[in-house]
Amino acid sequence: MNRTTRMLAALLALTPAAALAQGVIVAPHAVFIDHATRSGSITLYNPGEDPVEVTVSFGFGYPTTDSAGSMSVEVSDSAPAGQPAATAWLQAFPRRVTIGQQERQTIRILASPPAGLADGEYWARLIVSAKGGKVPVAGTPDSGAITVGLTLEVRTVIAVVYRKGALSTGVTLAAPVATYANDTVAVRIPMTRTGTAAYVGTARVRVVDAKGALKGEDERALGVYYTLDPRVDIPVGPLAPGTYKVVVTLSTDRGDLPPKAVLPALPARDSVEFTVR
Repeated sequence: MNRTTRMLAALLALTPAAALAQGVIVAPHAVFIDHATRSGSITLYNPGEDPVEVTVSFGFGYPTTDSAGSMSVEVSDSAPAGQPAATAWLQAFPRRVTIGQQERQTIRILASPPAGLADGEYWARLIVSAKGGKVPVAGTPDSGAITVGLTLEVRTVIAVVYRKGALSTGVTLAAPVATYANDTVAVRIPMTRTGTAAYVGTARVRVVDAKGALKGEDERALGVYYTLDPRVDIPVGPLAPGTYKVVVTLSTDRGDLPPKAVLPALPARDSVEFTVR
């Protein structure tokens, strides 16, 4: 997350009503394009009461985790050398559009890959930037006809995946690490993608006691492009002294995506025990 994105996230956290007024809803939240059709689309919806100016562009990035296990997607204008990037040969039509209140707009994504493109999976990020009218700033003194406002630009970033040829994917799960403190079990889940395409799936984490009784659980969607080591915090409340187990399961179950978009892979499962004294 760059400085501009961090500032915007903080601003939107303080002004949720303004965020709704200025933003657009993007669907679906990922676009998968095959080499036969070379096209895809998204739908933008403006739920607000004011027109919104929208600009569509492309960048490159994929999910990573830092040393603390926090996940983020660093989006840059161009891809580092050697990366399977599609950014240079994707186009959006229209690139700029004004969407009226409670109106929808379809954006088509066309791919023009270079001749002789090798079989594989190629990645990009679609950036939807929405800018609307000014949001009044509270707390300003009475200034007669002068209006003080703040113009917000809300960015939505989704994955674009281009696929050519027969692809495979999978994930290997290293031993999880679990710690218990402050009524919460913190779990680190180190994983590595295998195959020729990103692993798109779901991580399910369960905390059970020695008798198998469930104490807490979490489920989250994930995309493993190379490696990930996310931290998952599971509230469990006060635990009595004893031995507990954390069970981690990775699968390609994704009810939020079309079935054809998710490449099949075998589930991965591991567990780790911890003791409360």
